Amino acid sequence: MRALPVLAAVCLLAAGCSAAPPDPGPVFDNEASQAVGCMKHQTTAPGARYTDPSQVRTDETLPLLRYYTANGRKRYCDGAAPSDVDRAWAGLYVRLGAQRANVAGILR
Repeated sequence: MRALPVLAAVCLLAAGCSAAPPDPGPVFDNEASQAVGCMKHQTTAPGARYTDPSQVRTDETLPLLRYYTANGRKRYCDGAAPSDVDRAWAGLYVRLGAQRANVAGILR
């Protein structure tokens, strides 16, 4: 019977040590890398996966860079102005070293 409390304590310790890391935030929606005639709005601002140097991954930043390089001068499909979230992604695009001219209309 003594084994049960010991086993329970071990399980609790193991669970505490294996807690999931914090959510790194959304993945940029590059519209499945398809050719688009207009852009759709991003729904959530960039998170740590794009802003924390220890979490940034090339396979996640390259789609963002490709998307705005190809589409950043296009209008939004709904005809609305860029949102603050859209501006955050476009600002990230520039901070990553891309040409501001490609997203200048979003950043205004």
